[in-house]
Amino acid sequence: MLTEPLDTNAGKTHLDIFDTQQRSAMATRLGVSEDRLKRAVRLVGNRISTLKSYLER
Repeated sequence: MLTEPLDTNAGKTHLDIFDTQQRSAMATRLGVSEDRLKRAVRLVGNRISTLKSYLER
């Protein structure tokens, strides 16, 4: 289980999948590859809480 916020900017609710630094950091924090993260965004959208729930299934 993650104990730190998923994003580095306070109040950020969505992932900018085109920002390579943001994408890489989020993939690392979620424990998935960037390709898996991109596929998840295509399936469920870029809201961080939704991505986290989807990828933890």
